[in-house]
Amino acid sequence: MVQIFKFLLKSTKGPPRAHFRPSFLDTLRLTVRGGHGGNGLPKYGGVGGQGGCVYFVAKEGVTLRKLAQSVKDKRVVASGGEDSSKVCIFGRRGVDQRLEVPIGVQVYDEQHKLLGDLNEPDATCIAAGGGVGGCVGNNFIGRPGDSRTVNLDLKLIADVGLVGFPNAGKSTLLKAISNAKPKIAAYPFTTIRPQIGTIEYSDLRCISVADLPGLIEGAHANFGMGHKFLKHIERTRLLLFMVDIFGFQLSQQHPHRDCLTNIYALNKELELYDASLLEKPCVLLVNKMDQEGAQDIWTNLKPCLNHLESQLAQCPEELRPTQVIKFERILPISAKNLGRVAKVKSQLRETLDKLAEQHFVADGEHLREELQQRVGVRGPKIT
Repeated sequence: MVQIFKFLLKSTKGPPRAHFRPSFLDTLRLTVRGGHGGNGLPKYGGVGGQGGCVYFVAKEGVTLRKLAQSVKDKRVVASGGEDSSKVCIFGRRGVDQRLEVPIGVQVYDEQHKLLGDLNEPDATCIAAGGGVGGCVGNNFIGRPGDSRTVNLDLKLIADVGLVGFPNAGKSTLLKAISNAKPKIAAYPFTTIRPQIGTIEYSDLRCISVADLPGLIEGAHANFGMGHKFLKHIERTRLLLFMVDIFGFQLSQQHPHRDCLTNIYALNKELELYDASLLEKPCVLLVNKMDQEGAQDIWTNLKPCLNHLESQLAQCPEELRPTQVIKFERILPISAKNLGRVAKVKSQLRETLDKLAEQHFVADGEHLREELQQRVGVRGPKIT
């Protein structure tokens, strides 16, 4: 009996097994404090050293989980400045604490005020400044450094964001078109954390695609994966909607929705979370066209997809969006058909190239107008 009791106690102390520990971390809360300023020396007019600061630097290949493992007790404190002395009138500055974070991290304080947006390599953000060293202005008494709690919020940066309800075939498509290896199964919510894959072309062009956990109704209000999903599509250049041609039913307690209603429902969730997302370029993929009966449904569905505004009256009021999304392209596919997947790859590239060209022309027009305003109308019109 004693041996059994010891075994039970021992089993509760061990760390959780690796496959139960989540590998992807997109939020992290840290307490940071700048170093205390060194004291001055009134007799000689000496100035104390400034305290070190705590700052974040965006680097490739870094994860928030690695950062969390390297920070003890989730507290980061920079060293204090050196006191002034007759040997060293000007005290040395405290040592800074430099923390590397993934590209795409946003730093917020406790009042949810944005302190820094680290969306480029080597971008920096000072989270806690060091205290001022002792001098005439503060009676030669060093001041304490800043102290606050910050939240690191990672938003993935990808060219394409894959959006859809659970079990629409997003992971199957990502595996087929990229080097990603997501978990695939014939039941909903297989993807529980974001996956990023890279599409590689023969001319070495690369496009990154983010497969995100499936949406459910109420995601805008943080139901289900909620904001943990929606925040990751804010920085994508192109939204790739994916729906099942046969519709979707979350559970036996929920009604079955056809393909067209699912498109409106996705539209509605994005609109309620952030209406500006609807201004992003979008491509629609209608999946599972290889199954029996899919072609008959597609024949009736295709005219409706080209005129989504005209079909709003048939959509249930609770799923009816105010602003209907406009799709750049609409493609019927089968994520298991390599021929159709190759077409998706080429269409994605063409769409992104077209968007880049439009952005380049718009920037050129802006620069031309600005140059004309500076030069004036003395010379011929710049063309």
